[in-house]
Amino acid sequence: MAKPISLLLNICFLFTCLSMNSQASDYVRPLPRRIITTLHQQSDSHPQQVHISLVGRDHMRVSWITDDKSVPSVVEYGKIPGKYGSLATGEHTSYRYFFYTSGKIHHVKIGPLDSGTIYYYRCGQVGDEFSFKTPPATFPVEFVVAGDLGQTEWTASTLAHIKSSVYDVLLLPGDLSYADNQQPLWDTFGRFVTPLASHRPWMVTQGNHEIEKIPIIGPQEFKSYNTRWQMPFQESGSNSNLYYSFDVAGAHIIMLGSYTNFDVESAQYKWLEADLAKVDRVKTPWLIVLLHAPWYNTNTAHQGEGESMREAMEELLYKARVDLVFAGHVHAYERFTRVFNNSANPCGALHVTIGDGGNREGLALLFKTPTSPLSLFREASFGHGRLRVVNGTHAHWSWHRNDDSDSKIRDEVWIENLSKRCCACEDLPLTAANDEL
Repeated sequence: MAKPISLLLNICFLFTCLSMNSQASDYVRPLPRRIITTLHQQSDSHPQQVHISLVGRDHMRVSWITDDKSVPSVVEYGKIPGKYGSLATGEHTSYRYFFYTSGKIHHVKIGPLDSGTIYYYRCGQVGDEFSFKTPPATFPVEFVVAGDLGQTEWTASTLAHIKSSVYDVLLLPGDLSYADNQQPLWDTFGRFVTPLASHRPWMVTQGNHEIEKIPIIGPQEFKSYNTRWQMPFQESGSNSNLYYSFDVAGAHIIMLGSYTNFDVESAQYKWLEADLAKVDRVKTPWLIVLLHAPWYNTNTAHQGEGESMREAMEELLYKARVDLVFAGHVHAYERFTRVFNNSANPCGALHVTIGDGGNREGLALLFKTPTSPLSLFREASFGHGRLRVVNGTHAHWSWHRNDDSDSKIRDEVWIENLSKRCCACEDLPLTAANDEL
């Protein structure tokens, strides 16, 4: 079986290279890093690539894959190890991609679940027992934010640091597996992240490496991503898995799609406008957005790639008083002041680029000089971030660099949200003199 897989990888890698070479590059990357290919060494019926995601206020989606197509799409679960008082049945699918055929992909929604509670579960009535803890109903709540993960030793270091401390939900602003048409790498990524993704909900949005467009063969955009990583888009009124929203404790979180239409006539723009209009800042005082291509960026990598989306959508976020915007794409860390329309603005969102999870392409090492006054901290190192929302008005943000043996904080800031300052912001103009990045 190894030879066909190797041949498939080589063929897909050739198409990937053709695609990448057709795109202009504005910076030089370090040599690619070795990919960790996590193998499946259990029976065909044994669940693999297990991950969970939030669905609505009190449900969880359990997703996994089996090579055996006869395994039922059911999840047994309960509050006591080995004793499952509940059973839920879901759906399954599979897909073909070039010469590749996926295993049976299971998605099962379980619940209703109690908040802040540990549940034990088993997939397909066979294999290992897993467990997860549901997020709390109210503050405090802690999010991990990690972008551009991939599956290298750098990624392994990031995940080890994440696992070393307690958190409630992981947010990923795009670029998961870096499969780039090499479909077996979606499988190895799923197995690679299972120890964490089966234990806490992972909420993700797409990046450019999820597009997977094969030259000559034809469009295959997001087929693998959409099939494997189902998010609760329908529950939020969206018609696309590429953008959606959900609530955790007192935070409303919006996942936007940088690589699907976002102009004022697009379905995504209209959905975002309607979603923001429904936000109750009394019930969910925190308003957080994630997307892939950053709107603010002083790194020489990917300059201006998020500008058209910023021009289309930033005013919607500003009028809604969005507190934080997290982005990936640039393989470095950078934190900005509150900003709107390229100017410091006390009622604008605080922007953070955190595309430093551990991808195979390496770091984006070069920043523009002189430093923009809007950029408060920047460093080209691998790491992850933590947002601990303490209450309805204050949260603590910290960035943890991988280079240190322990999860050492390199950047941190206390954040006061805008839910109590909306009235004070009403008279501020929508435009101001620009501070160039």
